[in-house]
Amino acid sequence: MSTPKRCFVVMGFGIKTDLATGRKLNLDKSYQALIKPVVEAKGMTCIRADEIKHSGPIDLQMFQQLFSADLVIADLSTSNLNAFYELGIRHALKPHTTIIISEAQMAYPFNIQNLTIKNYTHLGDSIDYFEVLRFQQLLGETIDQVVNQANTDSPVYTLLNGLVPPSLQEQARMVVEEIDAAITAGSDVEETANDSSNSSLATLTREGELALKQKDFDAAKSFFDTALRLSDKEIDLNENSHNTYLIQRLALATYKAARPDYISALKAALNLLSKIDLGRTNDPETVAMAGSIEKHLYEEGQGDAHLENAILYYQRGYYLLHNRHNGVNLAYLLHCRSLSSTLDPSREEQIADLVWANRFRRDVLMLCDRDAANNLKRETMASGADTVSKEQGELLNEQKFWILVNKAEAHYGLGEMPEYEAAAMAASKVLHEDWMMESFTRQLQKLGKLLEKPNLHPQ
Repeated sequence: MSTPKRCFVVMGFGIKTDLATGRKLNLDKSYQALIKPVVEAKGMTCIRADEIKHSGPIDLQMFQQLFSADLVIADLSTSNLNAFYELGIRHALKPHTTIIISEAQMAYPFNIQNLTIKNYTHLGDSIDYFEVLRFQQLLGETIDQVVNQANTDSPVYTLLNGLVPPSLQEQARMVVEEIDAAITAGSDVEETANDSSNSSLATLTREGELALKQKDFDAAKSFFDTALRLSDKEIDLNENSHNTYLIQRLALATYKAARPDYISALKAALNLLSKIDLGRTNDPETVAMAGSIEKHLYEEGQGDAHLENAILYYQRGYYLLHNRHNGVNLAYLLHCRSLSSTLDPSREEQIADLVWANRFRRDVLMLCDRDAANNLKRETMASGADTVSKEQGELLNEQKFWILVNKAEAHYGLGEMPEYEAAAMAASKVLHEDWMMESFTRQLQKLGKLLEKPNLHPQ
């Protein structure tokens, strides 16, 4: 039996932030929905760097794939620096069989504007069903053209006439073939969660995400900790690390696991996030998580300094993304500060915080209307499809629920009770998990206690 052709996919993994737009993109969804099934339907082996078991230096394996893969697909979404670097290597090594793709809102650097780039539209957590169908067809047709016609697609070989592609000496070729055989064999083996010491990065992160979804936070913490150490074998968690996604997920699992107790876990999670340079980062996911942790520490009676920190993080996240989540939390925290005699010692400062809190709530209501309209468009498109994935249906319902509870909380904070009751009732009728309504109820109870207190110092 002949060895199938091999496609190496160059891209980030996990949830990455596009700093140009502030949006979070789940790149695993791009890989799993748009790329891998199309490649495998062509009878090719499809592999991404995080699916390679680290039996040797990952750089050697990556270079080997870039040199010998029959096809390379490079997804440049979120302007991933590693992806650009690896694409440059591929263009230097091979004159053809390279395809470039990216999310539609990516801002292209000047040097690649003349290259052919196939675009897809990402919704952040998921990709629209019709967009999956459209792009799968487009990518399939592009693969057929690139593999069968072998036209030069590397700007290096296009501009430097007569350049001869490199070749390997015999000894190096044998090493490459051994690595390639191990990778190809490994890609056909189903890995188990119990064999984490010999698992690929993709398997560890996949199991970690599954554990988070199942609320098994201890297991998730273990998976992401192992994945982080595997991602950089020389990592020291007392030093800076740039593996933002894995640190974020480990921090989330850490404080959700609440070991050895909730407050200790919150502080440990915050310490993990500090490795992403909290003082300067513009990554909205990191900032929002830090704000949430500081908010919980304040609510657990750990001092007003945590309230100030939470406000600073949510402010930064709000101005980066201008979204409902950061806005409604910022309004709540400003309301908390207005009642603190240590942080707002004067009547004027109290009034200022209350005014800003209600302005943010008004803004949240506008954002709720915008997001509800967009979600309705996706629901309408999905209702007209013969087949819609269960996952996409769940995401549409989840988005609808959070839009409604954010709307309800904003109205409640503004004292608009009929509007609050209508939004809360609508949210209760949307299919949702129990913890989602419990989270909303707890937040509303905290806000209700704030509203019961005298808001202003006496004149």
